[in-house]
Amino acid sequence: MMDTLCLPIAAPDAAFEQRALARQAQLTKPPGSLGLLERLAVRLAAMQRRDAPDLQNIHISIFAADHGIAAEGVSAFPQAVTAEMVKNFVSGGAAVNVLARHVHASFEVVDVGLCQGVEMPGVINQRAGAGTENFKRHPAMTDEQLNLALAAGEAAARRAIDNGAELFIGGEMGIANTTSASALAAALLKVPVSDITGAGTGLDAEQIALKVAVIEAALHLHQAALTSPLAILRHVGGFEIAALVGAYLGAAERSLPVLVDGFISSVAALLAARINPGCHDWFFYGHRSQEKGHKIVLEALAAEPILDLGMRLGEASGAVLAVPVLQMACRLHNEMATFSQANITTG
Repeated sequence: MMDTLCLPIAAPDAAFEQRALARQAQLTKPPGSLGLLERLAVRLAAMQRRDAPDLQNIHISIFAADHGIAAEGVSAFPQAVTAEMVKNFVSGGAAVNVLARHVHASFEVVDVGLCQGVEMPGVINQRAGAGTENFKRHPAMTDEQLNLALAAGEAAARRAIDNGAELFIGGEMGIANTTSASALAAALLKVPVSDITGAGTGLDAEQIALKVAVIEAALHLHQAALTSPLAILRHVGGFEIAALVGAYLGAAERSLPVLVDGFISSVAALLAARINPGCHDWFFYGHRSQEKGHKIVLEALAAEPILDLGMRLGEASGAVLAVPVLQMACRLHNEMATFSQANITTG
């Protein structure tokens, strides 16, 4: 998988983009008055190579894995919650399940590395290991495990394509994964750990200070090895974060638009864009998370999030909430009358 990460990625079609811009200029509204909705529709038209962009077939993949760094007391929840939440996803009881049903999305859960696998129908087993190592003391994963996790994500993108998806959404579940995401972002962006590390599942100020200290110690331990995005991912990443990277790259390589979720998913998008910059043209950003570091990561990506609702749940929930906005952008673009159709004089 790692040998295919930098394959050329085709850009969205510039001719369809220009036609979409021309149509927007003819619709019965002042230019730019629909703001981000106009830009979303134009980008989708270019991505889909359609004069009438549309989003009906949505695919959601939730990647789940455990983290050895949880042993350092960086989460408000015990590690067993990861597997219990996987069962909740399969049973349809999580927030993302409710939202997925509302947008009629196909939904799957992928075990990329739980400490103890969940053997039940509805869980795809593509395990890279039984949780990562504690990256305060050891590299989080081996090269082989990183490759397996990336490949699990790429396989999810292929399944989405095979199912006729028009949009890919990746989600994550893994107790302590905001610690991993904060470490990844600090290493990639070379910013102070304290600037990018937040409450995660609900830590208080003292617990956040511990979390910062753990990440700082880990980055100091691995400092000499953090020489590339993949090296950073291997040393302080998580299996589910690596799977998101593989999925985002796999989707972009197949010209499948991606809707990125919150902080952890955006860190995965940042990694993907650093590995293969061409993929960034295929990303939308669902929302601005309340997690402290998300603003910094979004700025690094020059991202324009669709929603800002004060959320920090993860599991793709913010991204799925943004789907109806994308759909309405398409309908406005396709169904509004032009000035000539409405017999309105413009000048």
